Amino acid sequence: MNHFIDIIIPVPLQKLFTYSITTSEADFLQPGMRVSVPFGKSKIYTGIVAKIHTDPPAAYEAKEIHQILDDGPIVNEKQLRLWQWMANYYMCTLGDVMRAALPSAFVLESETVITKHSKAIDESILKDDEFLVYEALQHQSSLKIHDIANILDKKNVLPVIKRLIEKEAIAVEEEIYEKYKPKLVRYVKLHTHYASQEALQKLLEDLSRAPKQHQVILTLFSVSATTKKPVKVADLSTESGASASIIKSLIDKGVLEEYFIQTDRVQYSGDENEDSKSLNDYQNTALIEIKESFKEQSVVLLHGVTSSGKTEVYVKLIEDVLSKGQQVLYLLPEIALTAQLITRLQNYFGEQVAVFHSKYSSHERVEVWNHVLNNSAKAKIVLGARSSIFLPFNNLGLIIVDEEHEQSFKQFDPAPRYHARDTAVVLSHIHGAKTLLGSATPSLESYFNAKQNKYGFVEITKRYNDVLMPDVELVDIKDKLKKKRMKGHFSDRLIAEMTETLRDGHQIILFQNRRGFSPIVECNTCGHSPQCPNCDVSLTYHQYRDQLRCHYCGFVEMMRKKCAACGSTELDNKGFGTEQIEAEVKLLFPDYKVARMDLDTTRGKYGYEKIITALEQQEIDILVGTQMLTKGLDFRHVKLVGIMNADNMLNFPDFRAHERSFQLMLQVSGRAGRTEERGKVLIQTYNPHHNILQQVSSNNYIDMYNEQMNDRYNFKYPPIYKQIKITLKHKDFARVDTASIWYAKALRSVFGDNILGPESPPIARIRNQFHKNILVKIPKKQSLGKTKEAIIKINNSFLSVKDFRSVKVILNVDNF
Repeated sequence: MNHFIDIIIPVPLQKLFTYSITTSEADFLQPGMRVSVPFGKSKIYTGIVAKIHTDPPAAYEAKEIHQILDDGPIVNEKQLRLWQWMANYYMCTLGDVMRAALPSAFVLESETVITKHSKAIDESILKDDEFLVYEALQHQSSLKIHDIANILDKKNVLPVIKRLIEKEAIAVEEEIYEKYKPKLVRYVKLHTHYASQEALQKLLEDLSRAPKQHQVILTLFSVSATTKKPVKVADLSTESGASASIIKSLIDKGVLEEYFIQTDRVQYSGDENEDSKSLNDYQNTALIEIKESFKEQSVVLLHGVTSSGKTEVYVKLIEDVLSKGQQVLYLLPEIALTAQLITRLQNYFGEQVAVFHSKYSSHERVEVWNHVLNNSAKAKIVLGARSSIFLPFNNLGLIIVDEEHEQSFKQFDPAPRYHARDTAVVLSHIHGAKTLLGSATPSLESYFNAKQNKYGFVEITKRYNDVLMPDVELVDIKDKLKKKRMKGHFSDRLIAEMTETLRDGHQIILFQNRRGFSPIVECNTCGHSPQCPNCDVSLTYHQYRDQLRCHYCGFVEMMRKKCAACGSTELDNKGFGTEQIEAEVKLLFPDYKVARMDLDTTRGKYGYEKIITALEQQEIDILVGTQMLTKGLDFRHVKLVGIMNADNMLNFPDFRAHERSFQLMLQVSGRAGRTEERGKVLIQTYNPHHNILQQVSSNNYIDMYNEQMNDRYNFKYPPIYKQIKITLKHKDFARVDTASIWYAKALRSVFGDNILGPESPPIARIRNQFHKNILVKIPKKQSLGKTKEAIIKINNSFLSVKDFRSVKVILNVDNF
């Protein structure tokens, strides 16, 4: 009887491919194991086994698999169910989900290897470039494509290789290589020859003429005697002050013996764990209410004001789940937050905490993956950004989604364009676990679900230690400019408060949601401003490198000395970013330490940690930053928060602009005065009477919710209507324009007036691709599944039109 397997390969294909296997392979294989399979003409991919069966494919002859790569599944059955749900809900393919889910080290790559043909050929028929390759193969057994590119000093070497194959001078094969390499640490010990007292005595006498080697042996004894552990080569080198070559010569002589031990790349090096803090009355009440709600609801929303001690409530819930032997997933929106939380959680739970996010190397991610898969004690609690929902949990008991309102939980590119909060709710349902969503400013969707009794709802209304909410003051910049009371971008009111705060020894955070020095450089003579050649945006000036940069495609050029249009040297900066604020603060307060936290300063793996630790240890007096600062960070000594310009957030062309501005401002305000003294927040604005700013100043979430929901009802936006955004991209404007009109017409014929567009977005061209957006609004009564089926049918018809095939279509479900 023939056996077959359906394979998920990391390629965006609608259907799974079927391969044939032998009976013994069918007995050994299980869903979730990796196999390498041939695909296309000569490609080899790593695939995941989805199903084992006996039905041959109807349309094609099933190929055989290449090899089996695992002894057991690395993806479990519950994960495969989650993948299937994501592919269906977010309208992408299982291949897309697989590529997002697996650490890249799990996905083997194939590389083309060129070897010399077994039979000799007449070298006179070879051209010059062909002969260079052929000659190189005389000295080397095989070459890879990039080696040949280096030999010939050109990028495209395929024509040369093709000619050599035709002349039967070379043979080509695919070599598979495994990407994950376990980390081996090098240790040394004294060779067994010197186990006896006499042999050792003789060795030390022999080495007396080589004082450095003599010192290494003595250090080895003292280190192993004090630590009672194996001795690392690196430690021995540091302790004895000997170079690596001295230790190597002792190994070569057979005096020392080296060996390797496999270790984890990420290790916990802490002391004994401390007990979790005892809760105050408000936290205790919230904890009891959450547990009660969990009896009836599987999702609970915790609305606790900033600094109300939500993390301590989470810790108590985690303790309960761990006592039942289950796993916990703690999701955070920003890597900056994990840096601070790791320390807090490790103080309580020690090495049971594992961390998983994109700043980790792929090897480190594989290690965390294996710990979670094997239900290891090192990964009982996983703390991570959105990608950690893909980990292979076996026994999940609780998912905590902290700062659940955050936009960072949504993946925008590439597919699957999932929302980690919504996916977490589905994941916990698959595991029969509970989900706790926590936030000081919940998203309208979650609050709406809680109001509809879909979610449980618990509130903490008081800050920890009964500290008062910060005093929020609105500063009218229009009035200050009239009265000439502004120094650069700082009002006299903000400067006075900053001076007082610094004099009292407290710290300050200044928030400006733009990085760079200034968003626009403009010529005062003709009004020309430098534009990005690939996108429809002006270039942002970055002073620290004296560069103009595009924040969309990464284009960079040196700052111009003259206007490119008229040649005038009068170039002026309009608008301001974090760099300019930093420069101005240094001029206003030269005696204090100023730092900046934005995408430019946190690029390294430990970029966040360095800045956060420096602020915690009071090495920084004033921190200037973008929205990274707003996300749940806990700074003990910050007393003043300044929001430099509230208007550019409020006037953003997006239906969530007001909700987002409220959340951002309230969150950044929450960084002030978190311990004893009441904090102060100054918001600079041209329009202090704006409703949202009034609601922020009185910390009134309910008013904001009611007002925004009223708009959502009237204009049919989420959470009242579901939303799918369809983006079409192409480098030719006429083609994308025609294609988008065709697409919208086809959608209107099915859905009528619930289709908006096609419309160009505010930035119509990015990376030389013109964009057109179409919005599909889906009323509550309309079946979501059937709507998606109809859209996929239209999409397939669209792609079968020859002229439209080159237009890229992006389907983004819940695009907000």
